[in-house]
Amino acid sequence: MLFFWPVIINSGFVLKRAANETEDYRLVWADEFNNNGAPDAKNWRFEYGFVRNNELQWYQNENAYCKNGLLIIEARRETKANPWYKKDSKSWRNQPEYIKYTSSSINTQGLHAWQYGRFIMRGRINTAAGLWPAWWTLGVKNEWPANGEIDMMEYYQDKLLANIACADKDGKAEWYSKNLAVSALGGKKWADQFHIWRMDWDEEHIALYVDDQLINEVKLSQLQNKDSKAENPFKQPHYMLFDLALGGMNGGEVKASTPFPNQLEIDYVRVYQRPKK
Repeated sequence: MLFFWPVIINSGFVLKRAANETEDYRLVWADEFNNNGAPDAKNWRFEYGFVRNNELQWYQNENAYCKNGLLIIEARRETKANPWYKKDSKSWRNQPEYIKYTSSSINTQGLHAWQYGRFIMRGRINTAAGLWPAWWTLGVKNEWPANGEIDMMEYYQDKLLANIACADKDGKAEWYSKNLAVSALGGKKWADQFHIWRMDWDEEHIALYVDDQLINEVKLSQLQNKDSKAENPFKQPHYMLFDLALGGMNGGEVKASTPFPNQLEIDYVRVYQRPKK
């Protein structure tokens, strides 16, 4: 989710389904979003402003809230003065005089991080043109992409993606990416329903699922950074992020038919780990 993808490895469609799991996992952290109002400050921090990927939205706190047992991240079409505007600036963050869209991005950085486990999220995404919702992780050590990235749920332009990134020899992102076409899953009918996304991550591999269907699986031995430090970014804790982006490098064109306000809805997010031996 973080930046444009200069390298793509292993793209395509996987039909394999996950077998029933019997491992002895224990719940170590969860947010059920049962209290109305702002997301729990003990669990979540906010990003602010124009953050990444030349995206169209301005991130602000008020677009994320809990209601009726759901975390709602809401994209809105609204015009506001850009407080970062600088005349004649070459920076995409400073160029626009006005903000045209707002949304939210929240994360657990500095609050919660986990190394290995089963991560589960039940949520509902909207697949209208230009939307780019995501549930993902970043490693706590090193700069991107050497810190590692896992996109457990990501959607744009009819693609439901499952991506893992480390650093290549030049320090750019090396992506292990696979996707499903939402139109093949059922299109809007599929998107109108809640689904369960899951990551299983251990010392040997990372596997990414939707509704128990395996989308992508990569061995950790493949994911060592190829730069001079040659660290493995997936042998360290990662923190978690949710966001609803618009447009930018991958999101596509926001059309007049794209409905606003538009929502990413999360019923719960849970992290399970095996007891240490």
